[in-house]
Amino acid sequence: MPDNQPVIVILCGGPSSEAAVSRLSAGRIQGLMERHYDHLHVLELDKHVARELERINPDVVFPLLHGPFGEDGTIQGLLDIMGIPYIGSGVRASAVTMDKYFTKQIIAPMGISLARSRLFHKKGGIDNAADTTIQSLGLPVVIKPRSQGSTIAISAAATRQELVEAFERAFDVEPWVMAEEFIKGREITVSVLDRPMPTALPVLEVRTSGNSWFDYDHKYTPGLSEHLLPAPIPESQYRYCQEWAVRVHNELGLQDLSRADFIVPESGEPVFLETNSMPGMTPTSMLPDAVEHAGLTMLNVISTMVENALNRGSRT
Repeated sequence: MPDNQPVIVILCGGPSSEAAVSRLSAGRIQGLMERHYDHLHVLELDKHVARELERINPDVVFPLLHGPFGEDGTIQGLLDIMGIPYIGSGVRASAVTMDKYFTKQIIAPMGISLARSRLFHKKGGIDNAADTTIQSLGLPVVIKPRSQGSTIAISAAATRQELVEAFERAFDVEPWVMAEEFIKGREITVSVLDRPMPTALPVLEVRTSGNSWFDYDHKYTPGLSEHLLPAPIPESQYRYCQEWAVRVHNELGLQDLSRADFIVPESGEPVFLETNSMPGMTPTSMLPDAVEHAGLTMLNVISTMVENALNRGSRT
């Protein structure tokens, strides 16, 4: 009896500061996929990855990678060159989505509600960045690296001293840093899956213990945050988040999956923050909870993405 099961490689880790998160995601997904797929391999993203991929000759690659080299189009370009089908967005969509500032420039003409922001380079100096931020955006503000995920080096600042320290942390991660006006409201996220048309999953609210800042520790430490599904927000805001998550997914050319983040004020339109082209799938991640609340299973969702990649074939 012929074995028609595809050979699948999960890629994880790599040199990114989000490598640990990637490995957590990969570990969880590996456990699910092993129930259904017999030819499953897990590879670390390192300098030997091309040689290993050539040796294994997979039918599909799942680049379960977060941050630079994984979500920015780099690995996608390698897979395109090698002619290997893969899950997720292509080079251009991945690169654009990884750049928070560029993403906002692209979708602003669509009419989506955005927080005001300024972009600074490390060469301009921290004092200049702090003074310009206060003059143009006021306080409080949120400081975030331009092209990082997993809330790495993101912090809120309510005073000039906190602002200077926030810029220092962010510039330690990368040379381009974005200052964004602080919007008070609920932290909301909407996952989108291609089934086969892009479909928004139930809206999820993230709450932290003691109303703490939703930083790296709160995001990945069990018990420090909770997910409310469906998010307890007015119907108009709920639909706004779902509709715009899908519109941004389409506008940026994302494929298979994405997750859009919003801040929802007490009244008025939700404010778009960013979209993730490869959402986390750790035990504390949001997409798996939204999948379950929608009456689906992660194995079913992953199997659909594998089929999408197989049907799509090589992108070269």
